[in-house]
Amino acid sequence: MANPSPRPPVMADVAHRAGVSHQTVSRVLNDHPNVRPETRERVRSAIEELGYHRNSSARALVTRRTNVLGVVAFETTHYGPASTLFSIEQAARDAGYFVSIVSLKTITPGTVREAVDYLSEQSVDGFIVIAPQRAAVDSLGELPDDLPLVAVEGGEAPRMPVACVDQYGGAYMATEHLLALGHRRVLHVAGPPDWLEAEHRVAGWRAALTDAGIDAPDVIRGDWSPSSGYEAGLSVVRHQRGASAVFVANDQMALGVLRAFGESGIRVPEDVSVVGFDDIPEAAFFSPPLTTVWQDFASVGKSSIQLLLDRIDGDRRFSGEPRRIVVPARLIERGSTSRVPATRD
Repeated sequence: MANPSPRPPVMADVAHRAGVSHQTVSRVLNDHPNVRPETRERVRSAIEELGYHRNSSARALVTRRTNVLGVVAFETTHYGPASTLFSIEQAARDAGYFVSIVSLKTITPGTVREAVDYLSEQSVDGFIVIAPQRAAVDSLGELPDDLPLVAVEGGEAPRMPVACVDQYGGAYMATEHLLALGHRRVLHVAGPPDWLEAEHRVAGWRAALTDAGIDAPDVIRGDWSPSSGYEAGLSVVRHQRGASAVFVANDQMALGVLRAFGESGIRVPEDVSVVGFDDIPEAAFFSPPLTTVWQDFASVGKSSIQLLLDRIDGDRRFSGEPRRIVVPARLIERGSTSRVPATRD
């Protein structure tokens, strides 16, 4: 008869092998500072020799923590939400947490609540909701006030901490750059109106023109895709011949605009300057290389995790309105912009 499989090592086995107490092993596992370096090394050697793996279920019973964070995401096929999700996951891992993700196709109060309920059943320690659309932010208002939750790219989400990129400031900066080059008629190809990022970029563009004493023309709407940018570019060619610059709300649409201009014999930047938004990895390899606005997704991820951990821990240092961390954007100048042609007025 075969011998039964040996049981997996437990914490008491590690303590016996290292010649320390059960409590000392626990302190080492939890990175407690009050352990001598030589003792810490002895415990770690014992863990490695025995092949010990801590029992996360037992730990959760003691600490009431699972070290898992729930993330609700939308439209993760787009560059911005996908990059935001990646940065959150990386920041969570750096903080010692794993993430459980629910990606929704449609946004309603019902689907958001179902996602939160599903994650709650997994006993996650807190929630991050990537909320780039107004419907997503509105849905957050239906959730309980005491839920440990942070909204990312959530605009003015009510009653909860928010981490976001300064979309308004980035758009203002892009438009100001074109104005500084002498362009007086700066068009804007905007994203869908239900996206908060799109509306903040419209607002930044419009404010920069207003501050320069220029009336803002009507926006040209796209849907974030290169094909919609292509159609917008053709519209500029047909109806906006007086424009010398175009600020496009994302790099994917800017790619379409560049193709439409190229096919129509319009040179960039000699005839029309173009600025995008996002600084996707391919932007530097467009023809010409695209001037664009860089979003610091890594800082957004770190900020969102810190806000959530503060809320989970009941940090009382910040009273009053929920905290809001706005990460600055940065203009990346490349070859798609230049000073307005001398023949322009």
